Amino acid sequence: MKPQVIIIGRPNVGKSTLFNRLVGKKLALVDDQPGVTRDRRMGDADIAGMAFTIVDTAGWEDDDPETLPGRMRKQTEVSLEGADAALFVIDARAGLTPLDEEIGRWLRGQSVPVVLVANKAEGRAGEGGVLESYSLGLGEPIAISAEHGEGVADLFGALWPIIGAKAEAAETAAEFALSEGEEAPLGPLKLAIVGRPNAGKSTLINRLLGEDRLLTGPEAGITRDSIAVDWQWTDPKSGDVRDVRLIDTAGMRKKRNVVEKLEKLSVADARRAVDFAEVVVLLLDATQGLEHQDLKIADMVLQEGRALMVAINKWDVAEDPSKLFNGIRHALDEGLAQVRGLPLFAVSAKTGKGLDDLLRAAFELRESWSKRVPTAALNRWFDDALEANPPPAPGGKRIKLRYITQAGNRPPRFVVFGTRLDMLPKSYERYLVNGIRKNLGFDAVPVRVVLKSPKNPYAKD
Repeated sequence: MKPQVIIIGRPNVGKSTLFNRLVGKKLALVDDQPGVTRDRRMGDADIAGMAFTIVDTAGWEDDDPETLPGRMRKQTEVSLEGADAALFVIDARAGLTPLDEEIGRWLRGQSVPVVLVANKAEGRAGEGGVLESYSLGLGEPIAISAEHGEGVADLFGALWPIIGAKAEAAETAAEFALSEGEEAPLGPLKLAIVGRPNAGKSTLINRLLGEDRLLTGPEAGITRDSIAVDWQWTDPKSGDVRDVRLIDTAGMRKKRNVVEKLEKLSVADARRAVDFAEVVVLLLDATQGLEHQDLKIADMVLQEGRALMVAINKWDVAEDPSKLFNGIRHALDEGLAQVRGLPLFAVSAKTGKGLDDLLRAAFELRESWSKRVPTAALNRWFDDALEANPPPAPGGKRIKLRYITQAGNRPPRFVVFGTRLDMLPKSYERYLVNGIRKNLGFDAVPVRVVLKSPKNPYAKD
């Protein structure tokens, strides 16, 4: 395993900016206001060939443990367990604060090696803060500018004696596995959990993991960044161990209610998470039922071509469960007619009810979403479909459908070739899509069909 490095510091010192600099992408949300980051976010970092896992954490605040900032601090403290090094980031321009000194005292009592990082040190404005930071007793500070990329080479020099040997060992092990001809394992199931605020998305993931990995609480909208957690699930029926990448996302409210810049950034980040997912679980709150916003989220997921499942959470406190389940089933079929029969589950993040069934179905749904149909079998179905229901002949002009091919998968895409396809009614296109889903094993997967006619060589441009 690659060495793990944790970024720690009080709010607004540039921890997420440093994280983004080291991973080479803008993964973590960054804003001028303090306290943007609330959950731990991991990324693959590389400095001059030294590869390691970097972990961004919430800003350290001196608050009651029961408050939201207090729970965020607890998450940061837990993140240090198992780490190989810590980057303690201070704001060189602001100078040392009492909170910096408190964090420094706590870090001195830990067994993890600490590298002191004086961020925002570009220009003369940061010189005083760099000199002042020596008083923390954590060795020579590394002066950097995470925003402009200055001082990264010095950071490499400070980290190499701590994690260099482990990074080299991890790289050697990976190269050896490739040289021995080991097959690369199949990628983990990328499973994103989406829904309105306070539906219990983070609580559900914590239940699956068996630990308080993500910050939760009664406050709506706690999650801001989309957080990915790699995990292994053991199927209790078969005993198979399967790799899963769980992706928690920010709650999505009605667009007109989203006015704050930070919430807009969070929702945009959640949408990007859907793009990278394979299967998406839309989590509903059993105490609130299915609302119009849920259907809008579901439609967005289907428009992106992701495989979609729906789970009704808080089932342990649902009133008249049978009526609720059947009502949501009917509303989904009516509101999302393009994918009738979406997988629907009753679950409880509190008790764990239904979660294994949900995961088992998610793997099956990914198989359908990734499926390819042999051309011969596809065209046998196509011929039968045309014979059972020939295309219409508007105005006496015959529409000829010649053949069909699968152009891609994940999501499944098909191309139908023929003549006068611009005259083919939408209802007949729906007939073909429904037939593909029903007869070729695509069930509730979003299927796309494109019509193509050969270009008329005699037509004028």
